[in-house]
Amino acid sequence: MIELIKGLSKKTDIQMALVLFRDAIEYLEIHNLNIDLHIIERKPKYNPTTFFKLHSICRQFEPDIIHAWSNMSAFFAIPSSKILKIALLNGCVANAPKHLRIWQKELFLTKFTFVFSDFIVGNSKAGLEAYDAPSYKSASIPNGFDFNRIKNIENVKTVRERYDIGNKKVIGKVAAFADRKDYVTYFKAASRICQIRDDVMFFAVGNGPNFETIKNAIPNENRDKIVFTGALSDVESLINIFDVGVLSTNNDVHREGISNSIMEYMVLGKPVIATEGGGTSEIVQDGETGFLVPPKSPKILANQILELLEKPSMAKEMGKKGKERIFSKFNLEKMTISYLELYSKLTNVSVRS
Repeated sequence: MIELIKGLSKKTDIQMALVLFRDAIEYLEIHNLNIDLHIIERKPKYNPTTFFKLHSICRQFEPDIIHAWSNMSAFFAIPSSKILKIALLNGCVANAPKHLRIWQKELFLTKFTFVFSDFIVGNSKAGLEAYDAPSYKSASIPNGFDFNRIKNIENVKTVRERYDIGNKKVIGKVAAFADRKDYVTYFKAASRICQIRDDVMFFAVGNGPNFETIKNAIPNENRDKIVFTGALSDVESLINIFDVGVLSTNNDVHREGISNSIMEYMVLGKPVIATEGGGTSEIVQDGETGFLVPPKSPKILANQILELLEKPSMAKEMGKKGKERIFSKFNLEKMTISYLELYSKLTNVSVRS
């Protein structure tokens, strides 16, 4: 969402207002985007006054489009969209779950919002298929990367010295410590590699509800080879020292859309090893820009990491191809233009791209 706002802010004939439903802002750069920011705290979670507060904002701002980024956002936007005759673009499809049942709250609420949405957009084809979005009013627009994010990253030597890495190889995973991100498989693979090589460091970048549990489960003999950084605002500088970027996913509860972590790995020229399925299979070309591995397969994951470490020329070539792929197919300008074309279609108002 923030990347799209950045892209749209360069267009002189676009006005935006951003409405958040909680005051916990994870990306502080929101404050630098120079747009109207409204915060509606949902306390309690299903507070009916949220409908009226959002309606008041829409009535004053008079948007042509309400672009919702979650199923709850779309749900609260439905009355304002219909009463004020504002097109509702539903962008809640950001993952691609494998097994959903209509009685599950996630799917039921999402399907309900589909009925009242003028159009549905997902960041992967797999996501739209998983949620069975109606084909006549849905399309996928992949996430776009803002290349300005890598213009002022820290020197590699400085970062390596900060973490006392020396000449060791670096494997990294950037993901929330939550059930949907399979850190168990990642650390099992790390343990296997630590038994074979003593020149490899493993980074775990992120935070979340499972952080302490997972950290405390690391065997004592491996703790000096694993670095838990917590959440980082300048994650690109750390990714830049990775030799391999990993994203293991728990496909039992989640499948990725177009992962921002994978885009960050690739734009910095890192080969990627990721769990197959969902949108990941749309961005990572198996054997070309990295490897796709079956879910919960630590032995296979470890073997693929070792292969890349033992074949640095292959790893470098994969990283190069991945970087080229992001620049050509997953760039911010391309994403922005795609959304502008969709906005124009929904409103019959021509917007310069």
